[in-house]
Amino acid sequence: MTDPILVDPILVTGATGNVGRAVVHALRARGLRARPGLRDPTGDPEAVALDFLRPDTFAPALTGAGGLFLLRPPPISDVKPTLNALIDVALSMGVRRIVFLSVIGADTRGYIPHAKVEKHLAQSTAEWTFLRAGFFAQNLGDAYRPDLREHGELFVPAGAGRAAFVDVRDIAEVAARAFAEPGHAGAAYTLTGPEALGFDEVAALLTKALGRDIRYARPGVLRYLWRLRRRGLPRAQALVQAVLHVGLRYGQAEAVDPTLARLLDHPPRTLERYIADHLELWR
Repeated sequence: MTDPILVDPILVTGATGNVGRAVVHALRARGLRARPGLRDPTGDPEAVALDFLRPDTFAPALTGAGGLFLLRPPPISDVKPTLNALIDVALSMGVRRIVFLSVIGADTRGYIPHAKVEKHLAQSTAEWTFLRAGFFAQNLGDAYRPDLREHGELFVPAGAGRAAFVDVRDIAEVAARAFAEPGHAGAAYTLTGPEALGFDEVAALLTKALGRDIRYARPGVLRYLWRLRRRGLPRAQALVQAVLHVGLRYGQAEAVDPTLARLLDHPPRTLERYIADHLELWR
């Protein structure tokens, strides 16, 4: 594949989430125009209406765009009429550069939604880049935050598993590079943090930073699912989260990959750095 001449703006899906917000910031830091795609763009003069469940929003959101940053919202499992359909509309409108936030293992687990999007892109005319990300550091400030604030505990069924937590700010910088620089078209990058930590070690980092005791609860799967459902998480999403965390017990997220350090202008952010930068989330 060859790299196209970039024409911004770049449509950013999932722009209200941790990764999407970071990508918008990283693009603008490089002087590129980011166009947030939101279900409700009210109040953001640069945003456009985009809803994966409303195909009529696809073409208007892509009009004039030169690139597309694509991620899968957790509630969406059927990618054919949603993400893949958006890809087809983008290509029909002249968008060629597409950066897709995938996951580690998408190349070997063809049954997961991310793998189906990768396959669709690989068989298309797109100038694609896959960001196969590991376990997010931002889970601490998002999915884990209620338990940390309300109970002072990490409540995940990961057993003695370890994870090489990656900061989404680093992922966003790589995404911005993939749009701004040549040499990234047709690349699939495995992106992890610089060290693998067990959840007992994560609890110790939080304890030190917050000055109060944080413990790792090690719940069983059923107890974990019960708490998620009690919080109102949809059944399918709760099951996916449970499977992901049980997978940690078998080393699915513990490998540290050197790719991120090679792509950045600085060392990858550690989990300790993420915690120090976001203490207000747990106080």
